[in-house]
Parts: sequence; structure tokens; C-alpha cells
Amino acid sequence: MDGATPRVLVVEDEPDLAELYAIYLSDVYEVQTATDGKTALELVDEGTDVVLLDRRMPDLTGDEVLEAMRARGLDTQVAMITAVEPDVDIVEMQFDDYLVKPVTKDDLHGLVEVLLRRANYDERSQEFFRLASKKAALESSPDVSVDDETEYRELTERMEALRAEMDDTLAELSESDFRDAFASFDDVEFDGSASFENGTSGSE
Repeated sequence: MDGATPRVLVVEDEPDLAELYAIYLSDVYEVQTATDGKTALELVDEGTDVVLLDRRMPDLTGDEVLEAMRARGLDTQVAMITAVEPDVDIVEMQFDDYLVKPVTKDDLHGLVEVLLRRANYDERSQEFFRLASKKAALESSPDVSVDDETEYRELTERMEALRAEMDDTLAELSESDFRDAFASFDDVEFDGSASFENGTSGSE
């Protein structure tokens, strides 16, 4: 970002809510708003640092906007902010985090801060945190019984494989790095030998 004010694009088809999110964030960030998917795709570019994306929109859905962004090669950090409870269909979606409405000003600021930090990680670390975000979303969803879902088990296995590859990187992260990275899902328990909440090795 080269010292520039981070740019956040809010995509929300309810104009009053889009404006509210913009008010929440504009004290720290440069904020653009779009109330439909077509406008969102016109506004988003390589200079967009974070997209906060609704899923239910009348023209292009948030899922379609996300797919179009990734097809254009944009690696912008994207969080879905939606009334849609997550289901296993999110496992293959290329977003970075997932929040269910309603969200507060503190929720939004915390989310954007976390996503901006993750943008500085290498691709393998970013992929790990994407998977961890999906795991947390599915575990919190009333619509998903994770023990019965093949997709959830496969996601967890992918996380474990990545974590095994990342041992050296994780060992170098400070306690504050862990807290920042997991700020949006700090109540989630992770199996295995690494203690992500504390940034230490071994069992608690």
C-alpha cells in the first residue's frame, strides 16, 4: 500500500446499510460503496485493498462478483458480510473471511485490520487463514452439522497439511501476530500440536 490510506469497497444492496458501513469506516479508510454487483466490478481494481461483499443482491450475487474478481486476477482481500448462514458451499469459494449480519462498527474495523495484515503474508499463510476462517464460519453455523460433512473434513485435512508445511513460519510469528491473524475467530479450537492463540508450541 506504500503508505497510502487503505481503500475499502463496501458492496451492499441496501443503500442505507452501505452508507452506514461507510460512515463506520471512513474515519480510518478511503471508502467506496456499490449497491449492485455491476457497479462493484466497475469500481474494484488493483488499488482496492479490501472488499466487504454482500451475498444476496438482485443483479449479480456476491458469489458471482467474487468469482468475476478472481477471474480478473484480483487478489484483493474479500470478506463476505451477509445474512446468509454459511453452508458447505463456502469451502471452495475464494473469499478471505465471512461474517454474518448484523455487524457492529467494531466488527468492521477489526475485520478490515485483520485482512490488511493478512495481505502481507505469503500465499501459503494466506491460504491457511482463509481455510481457518471457513472452518470457524462452518462451526458457528446453525445450518451445518460439521461432523456429518465431507467438505468440512476435507477442509480440516487441507488445513492440517498446510500447517505441517508452515511449522517454521508459524514458529517465527509473535504472540501479537497470532492474535491479530485470528482476531475474527479467536474462540475456535484447533487440533494438533501448535497453539495458535498463544503463538507457542505444545499443548495448553
